[in-house]
Amino acid sequence: MIVLIRNILFAVVFYTLSVPIVLSTPLSAAFGRRAMIRHASFWTRFHGWTVRWLLGIRIRVEGERPAGPVFYAAKHQSMWETLDLQSRLDGPAIVLKEELARLPFWGWSARRYGAIVVNREASAQAMRSMMRDATAARAEGRSILIFPEGTRVDPGESPPLKPGFAGLYRMLKLPTVPIATDIGLLWPRRGLKRPGVATLRFGAPVPPGLPREEAEARVHAAMNALEREPARP
Repeated sequence: MIVLIRNILFAVVFYTLSVPIVLSTPLSAAFGRRAMIRHASFWTRFHGWTVRWLLGIRIRVEGERPAGPVFYAAKHQSMWETLDLQSRLDGPAIVLKEELARLPFWGWSARRYGAIVVNREASAQAMRSMMRDATAARAEGRSILIFPEGTRVDPGESPPLKPGFAGLYRMLKLPTVPIATDIGLLWPRRGLKRPGVATLRFGAPVPPGLPREEAEARVHAAMNALEREPARP
């Protein structure tokens, strides 16, 4: 019963207060990209507050996050990391599937924030658009965040990386930092979210300039090894 009450409180508080926060983005957009990033960070930190104090989920961070712009490749198990990593990684440009960018108003806000929109069909035109947006983000000194498996997965699943990862890796010429989390154990795709401690892990950077097959293999293996790694005492 307590878990159900926590879930109801989270849904009511987070989604109700998110409406005015998201609808007010044009005010920030009028002041440029940096204002939009600060606006988004306020929203995602608010989300983190509701996760901690309403759902009762605490986050333990392991591993070092390097300074400077990097290319982050993260496992995707829940809505949590799509929001939480925005503020934890200091406002990276996030690779976003086109379906989300088409959502009324939210998609407009995401584009003003500087999201990199990717078409799952991976047509030549879509890839050129993605590369153009990523180049602009790098020129602004921003890190880039991608969920290279392309979709949300259950804990323990390890689908292959989507083609967009290799194109960005080759073009960006940035160190690639693998990220994994086990929050899916508390935040299932279906059912109630449960209180507990989730771990967010940063792996060792994979250097730029590797052959495609080697880069994909190293990043994919690192992401999944980080997910399976036992929590440190």
